[in-house]
Amino acid sequence: MSTIDIRRKHGKSHNAAKAAVDRTAAAIGNKFGVSSEWDGDTLHFSRSGVTGRIHIGKTELRVHAELGFLLGMLKPAIEEEIHRQLDENFG
Repeated sequence: MSTIDIRRKHGKSHNAAKAAVDRTAAAIGNKFGVSSEWDGDTLHFSRSGVTGRIHIGKTELRVHAELGFLLGMLKPAIEEEIHRQLDENFG
């Protein structure tokens, strides 16, 4: 099993950070068929072969995902897309 673990500082308000995570999750969900749901400050996402979460802290967010065998082979492309979406939505 492959793991993606990304930490990123942010300077957004809590509500703005949540909105940016929503945009990030929507874009990734459309591209990779991932569904997501909020639980407090953590967005949980999943689909066959992947489970993970995006947690929003006061000044940092953390993306953690566990990829199954088949999606593990696509880890570089998935990780690149997550970084691209975070850059776009968090600046």
